[in-house]
Formats: sequence, C-alpha cells, structure tokens
Amino acid sequence: MKKRFLPLFALMASFVAFGCSDTKNQVAEKNAEQAKPAAESAENAAPAEAANVVQVAKTITLANGAKVTWIQDNQGEKLNPRSLFSDASDSLFASLNLPDGIPASVSTFLLQIDGKNILFDAGLGAFGGQTLDRFAALDVTPDKIDLIYLTHFHVDHIAGMIAKDSAGKDVRVFNNATVYAGKVEYDAWMNDIPKNDLQKVIMGIYKDSLHLFAFGDTLPQGVIALDAVGHTPGHTAFQFSNLLVIGDLMHGYALQKDYPEINSNYDMDKEKSIESRKRLMQYARDNKLTMAGMHLPPPGFAE
Repeated sequence: MKKRFLPLFALMASFVAFGCSDTKNQVAEKNAEQAKPAAESAENAAPAEAANVVQVAKTITLANGAKVTWIQDNQGEKLNPRSLFSDASDSLFASLNLPDGIPASVSTFLLQIDGKNILFDAGLGAFGGQTLDRFAALDVTPDKIDLIYLTHFHVDHIAGMIAKDSAGKDVRVFNNATVYAGKVEYDAWMNDIPKNDLQKVIMGIYKDSLHLFAFGDTLPQGVIALDAVGHTPGHTAFQFSNLLVIGDLMHGYALQKDYPEINSNYDMDKEKSIESRKRLMQYARDNKLTMAGMHLPPPGFAE
C-alpha cells in the first residue's frame, strides 16, 4: 500500500525557536502560494514566458562535469528583516537601500555525480517545504536520493527528512539514503542544546544509516567536510570540485558579503561565526569556488 504522508505541525511546533527561518512566515507563504505551479525554472522557460515564471531551481555544471541544482524550498519571496541583524547599525542597514528586508531563501542543493544523487540538507518539511515538489521537475524521487549531507541541525535543514504516515507514525522520507552529519554537531544537539526533541526524533529514525564525520574528512564521492563552526557548534561547509556549500554562513548576503563581521541573531557563537565567515569567503575567493548557500538569495549561488 502506498504511504500517505500527513503534516507534522503538531510534532514540530515546539521546535520553532531553534530554526533558521521564520516558520510562521513559511506557513503564510504556503497558504498564499498554493495555487502556483510546482518547480519550473525561469532559466529554461521560453522567452515570452520567462518574465512570468518564478525561478525555483537552477542547475549549473561544475569544473569536473558534475551537475548541482539549487532548489528553493520556501514558497514565494523571502526577505530577512532588519531585526534579524542586531549587529548592524541603522545607518549601515539603511545604506543597503533595502527597506523591506534583505532578499534570501530557504534552499537545498542536489549534486548529481556518477549516477548518485546527493542532497545537501532537507529543508523545511511540513513547515512549507517544497523540495519534494521540486524533485518532480528534476526526475528525482525521495527514494532516488543516495546520500544526505547535513550542514547542521536547525529545523529548516532537517525537518524535511521525516513525515507522518497514514497511521500517524513518524517515518523517514528518504528510504535509501545514507546520512552524514558532523560528530560535533550531533553531540551538541543530543546532549547540550535544549529543545532538541525534533533532532532526537530524526536522528533516531535514521540511526541505522547515520554516519558521523570529523572536519577534514573526505566523504563518499569526494566531498570534503570543512569547519564552519559558529552558527551552530558543528556547523559544516562542504567542498566538491569548485563548489563550496556554505550552509548558513550568511543570512543576509547583500549585507554580509561586504561586512562579514555582522552576524545574524541565529548565530549561536558570534565570534566563531565571524571567523568562519571571513575565512571561508576568502577561501572561496582564493580558490575561485562557487558558493552555494541555504539562505542566499535566488538562485542560491554566489561567486
């Protein structure tokens, strides 16, 4: 019998405070945008239609020939408000000329190499996540995901890994995926960080296919795990060829690309977050890497 997934709002409501996105806004966006088609990229639309298509996916080719696709997990437009950046002065924020907020997204990334599908983070899930709907346009299903690499354990990065079946039981969405998570991140959420019930549920469901890595480890398909600590205790960036997946290194690209000393209020250790942001941005520049960020503005990539 085919499983029918039901919303998880009752389970997840108590975990919102530790997410990296405004889940109330996501729910509102979902309600407002339900009538929109699922995933169609503006890049591939006919010229006459392109102006009317909301871009929710974009695929680029890496230096080694692999394909990586940005997938917008949130519905509609996302603007991160001035209140999220308490470290910024009013004058600095005003200089951006973005009074309505800084363009951003909630995103996942799909890397396709050697017949393998690697998903970086799993998105919002029942909080309005659209990744699974976007899969249809990419000829991908959850069961075709071979590997999941997690940048960290905030709600908008892991909630998409589970759902409710028709009996109300929590079940895994990616039945054939092996999951890789940082040991520092895992230990922090399992032992030290409060309000961690969702994290424990998800890690428990995936325990038989969970592998923990250390910074500097080379993971399957040659993906390298890099220290990006600060946003969370074990926040991880991943390098593959000329791609650098930066997770939540930046929540306001228009501000932080020029002022990396500015944190978002979601960053748990501000000093380490600043150090990681400066170091990895310089690393990307020095090595001519394309950054892929879970909260970069559409289409999710930055040089």
